[in-house]
Amino acid sequence: MTSIPFYKRPYGGERQDIPFAKLASFENSWDLIPDDAPDAAFFRGLESQGLLLNRAQIQAVRHTQGPLLTLAGAGSGKTSVLVSRTGYLIAAKGVDPSSILLVTFSSKAAAEMKERIMALPGLRASETAKVTARTFHSFFLYLLRTRGYKQEILSNARHQQFIMKRILREMGLQDSYEAETLLSLWSAHRMSMTGLDELPVKTPAEVEQRQIFARYEAWKEEHGQMDFDDILVLSHRLLSHDSGLLASLQRRYRYAMVDEFQDTGLLPYELLKKIVAPHRNLMVVGDDDQTIYGFNGARNEFILEFDRTFPGAKVVTLDINYRSLSSIVGLGNEIIRVNERRRPKQLRSTRKSSSVPLYLRPGDPDQEAELLLTHITEQVREHGKQYRDHAILYRTANNSRAIFEQLVMREIPFIHYENGDLFYEQWIVKPLMDHLRLSLDRRNFTAMEGMLHTLYINRDKGMAFIRQQDAPRPKKGPLSHLLSFPGLKDFQIENIRERSKLIKSLKAMEPLQAVQEMRRQFYDKFLEADERQEITLHKEFIQEGLDELEASVKRFGDIAEFVGFVDRLIIIHKEMAAMKRDEHADAVRLMTIHKSKGLEFPSVCLIGASEGILPHTSALDAERRDDQRPLSDKEDKALDALEEERRLAYVAITRARDELVISSPGFYRGRKAEVSRFFRDVFLTDEQSKQGNSIPNKGAGSTARAAFMAQRTVRIETSAKPSSPSSSAGRRIGSAVNQTSQRFGSGSRSGSSSAPGPQSPAAPAATEIVDVWLCTSPNCKGWQRVNARIPAKARDRESKACPLCQAPMKQGRKEVPVHHRR
Repeated sequence: MTSIPFYKRPYGGERQDIPFAKLASFENSWDLIPDDAPDAAFFRGLESQGLLLNRAQIQAVRHTQGPLLTLAGAGSGKTSVLVSRTGYLIAAKGVDPSSILLVTFSSKAAAEMKERIMALPGLRASETAKVTARTFHSFFLYLLRTRGYKQEILSNARHQQFIMKRILREMGLQDSYEAETLLSLWSAHRMSMTGLDELPVKTPAEVEQRQIFARYEAWKEEHGQMDFDDILVLSHRLLSHDSGLLASLQRRYRYAMVDEFQDTGLLPYELLKKIVAPHRNLMVVGDDDQTIYGFNGARNEFILEFDRTFPGAKVVTLDINYRSLSSIVGLGNEIIRVNERRRPKQLRSTRKSSSVPLYLRPGDPDQEAELLLTHITEQVREHGKQYRDHAILYRTANNSRAIFEQLVMREIPFIHYENGDLFYEQWIVKPLMDHLRLSLDRRNFTAMEGMLHTLYINRDKGMAFIRQQDAPRPKKGPLSHLLSFPGLKDFQIENIRERSKLIKSLKAMEPLQAVQEMRRQFYDKFLEADERQEITLHKEFIQEGLDELEASVKRFGDIAEFVGFVDRLIIIHKEMAAMKRDEHADAVRLMTIHKSKGLEFPSVCLIGASEGILPHTSALDAERRDDQRPLSDKEDKALDALEEERRLAYVAITRARDELVISSPGFYRGRKAEVSRFFRDVFLTDEQSKQGNSIPNKGAGSTARAAFMAQRTVRIETSAKPSSPSSSAGRRIGSAVNQTSQRFGSGSRSGSSSAPGPQSPAAPAATEIVDVWLCTSPNCKGWQRVNARIPAKARDRESKACPLCQAPMKQGRKEVPVHHRR
């Protein structure tokens, strides 16, 4: 029996039945296509290779004339359909292979499809080799090359960032923007067909950014370079002005197919529409329920409005999931059906469930990491699983901090699929880390360089002056050289004095106190004063990063210990680059939900399934960001944001084949967090729903939404203490498990022989003031109800130690959920 407190439904949901997807019949082409059918030979050939298509797949393969939208649900075999239809056009319809264009978004997918097409039975490899199977960028780059475009491809992301950083440095803005963020923003503009002249210039920051983008474009032109976005931009410009070239493409490519259509942005879609305009033989394969790249320009409406864009289009739905257990498919169905802006579909499964998704309610992300990694370790050591069978998914990169650290401390092999910096080296967090490093060594020039911009001093000029002044007469605190830096204003000189004093004082503080003091004295104001960051990054993400830092440092007793721990993490993070290249490495996969799309794993752990994480606060607060928009527009914006968050949850669920664990921390960065509405609402009873316990998908404006949220706030109390990075954390798991069981839901334990029971309700106003024992440790949230059967006088003489941290407890009063007795 597992030692982890898993449950069969999330905290707050009392619905007893667990959703299972209907099981699909096993009828296939062998049953559906008789031997005397004109195209029977083709399907018999597929069957000889083990490719037995179901009814919907056959419909998609047989449709050869006119537009076709193939809605490919998760795990429904879309690649088999694309490959089979290509073969069908050639073998059954006599189509010239060179007239077929198949485009997708990754080189790996294009190569796989080309390989599978060439292996189809009854077709000569020399014929199928003529099929054009490429990525969008590869196809249009070839087109540009044939028309004399000789620019080199600026394909290395680090090189692009280096160029952007140099531009920012030349403009004196290197401390104001992140190069990667600017490049992503400019790419999104271009994929939405917004050029330099169309960019907004209402604020100084917007003017500044347009100047940055203009310099970036000028640099590429001057050096004969083009990036991936240029390939599509230049191709669209070329086809818009060269009617002869466009006509030749239209004559050659009589059949076009697009994979992962839900990821298509406006610009590539416009290019496709140009090519297929005369014959309209366009087949698109995608799933509107998996449109999760809105920030990159992907638009859900392209699928929703396909048959309006192409009148008379045939729509085929691939609704059989061959990947996941019926309990996993059933949960996905229940979650995604709430979305309003989708094409209705209900997936069936071919795999009858022997288990159900499991739910976990840990105290906070650190305890979440402890419990989940204990589970994974048990699966590997006791049940014959491998580490690579397990994937841990999360909403944003910041959410991986606790699990990353626990993996390192436990020495569990893992691969972190993040392209950016480690959490502690991100631009929001790094200046505070540099201050902490300076508190330990005030002559740490690298750390000094990293924090200068928070004093509003140019990094390069400031460091050059410090080194020049320090060379003849070194100081214990070289930062003070800046007091004589020419051109400083009075407020800057005062800032330097105050900052030097603060840095000296930090060393004597506990890490949490040090971070909070830096935020209070200067850092929060510094970030809020920069309007540039509001354009490139939501305030919620900035706040998230700072809160996560506080959650991390509170586990350490002194700054030296914390900084040493972070330095070790940085080294390990850099060492992971080699492991990423080994697809077969026996290591836990750690990645964002976005990165997981298109992949599948035997076991998936979704962490952070709590309100404010998934759905993210940026989506929950979307409607209040632009008070100038009409109310209906704001509601639409909020609805779009929330529905994309729900699609993220759906994508995460449908990555799992055999096991799915969903974890919802009760506290997140020091604040209470409800279980994500996406999961909790699936398990509400009809009575709970009528009482207003579900969180609405669409509100009636910000005032009504705020009132509704205030009415239904559920107070969740936890006895979990943030975990210590030491081995003692593991020894406390047993105690933490018991506390978690008591505080975060009753009901059926995974592996228990008892019948599943209802979980504790989470009624909106069901709270009471009770006598409790409270932990006296400032860093522990532990508490227990006072035993009312013990006389008051006896209780006064009683002493109690906290079951989590062993600190003394004292009696007090606390508002807690009503204790339901059965």
